[in-house]
Amino acid sequence: MSKQIQIPDIGSDEVTVTEVMVKVGDTVEVDQSIINVEGDKASMEVPAPVAGVVKEILINVGDKVVTGKLIMKFEV
Repeated sequence: MSKQIQIPDIGSDEVTVTEVMVKVGDTVEVDQSIINVEGDKASMEVPAPVAGVVKEILINVGDKVVTGKLIMKFEV
């Protein structure tokens, strides 16, 4: 089953992706950091909400993202 992974509520209007910590084919555990984002006030790691295998990455370093933006697809 495919699961779409979105940016959670990050407490900011827009943040920049500074690092993608996984690649297609990686097996990811729940709460494992998958990307790093940076806003005006701080930087934070975004954890995986579910365990699975990364099937598609829909963002790149430097992209601006907002809460709810689709960033990855996992096979769970």
